[in-house]
Amino acid sequence: MCRPRPHGTLPDVSPTSRTLAAYWPIFGLRLTTPRLLLTPLQDADLPETCELILAGIHDSDLMPFKIPWTDAPRDEIVPNALRFYWSSRASSTPDNWAVPFMVRRRGDLVGMQELSGRNFAVTRTVNTASWLGRPFQGQGIGTEMRSAVVQFAFDHLRAERADSGAFLDNLQSLAVSRKLGYRPDGTVVRQRRPGERAIEQRLTVDRATFVRPDWMVQIRGLPACRAYFGV
Repeated sequence: MCRPRPHGTLPDVSPTSRTLAAYWPIFGLRLTTPRLLLTPLQDADLPETCELILAGIHDSDLMPFKIPWTDAPRDEIVPNALRFYWSSRASSTPDNWAVPFMVRRRGDLVGMQELSGRNFAVTRTVNTASWLGRPFQGQGIGTEMRSAVVQFAFDHLRAERADSGAFLDNLQSLAVSRKLGYRPDGTVVRQRRPGERAIEQRLTVDRATFVRPDWMVQIRGLPACRAYFGV
């Protein structure tokens, strides 16, 4: 016989082991390299991300980004970054997707590596963009994290081409591209900062020309999120 529940009490609720990845499967994706772990950005990562951004990504006399977002006043950089990451997630569809991967080494956040695709099911082309905290530059991390997402795109998403670009004075990014086998693909003249003209070198690599390292990226969680990539 069922006993009546005392007035004012709530029904028992069984604890659940579900995480947000059960509803947004891209959050369960993991890319692992010899030194790094790459995971899609989640809100729990944002405080650490903002701290790394505020600590500095590049020298003030240089601007590696097409949109000079790090030139904003210090009290505007974090709100702008949060709006960008939230809006990018909200606008991602199988036809036009982007994944900002948080890059960690031994648990410490070192930077971000983005992989994106537009009409990917047809073009089979991905684009990459990235940044690293200054203390972690010059250690081969930029090459390792780019190689990870390009391997992922070629071997697991069946991409045929990966595009990138860098201003001519962004020697670190250009060096990463050379190491991985990218070839020049024309230039674009841009206004980098107000009144400042800069030339962007476009770069591309395909399956045949991609220079693979002596390790293979390890992937977890892809089957559940294939639809995110339109494949």
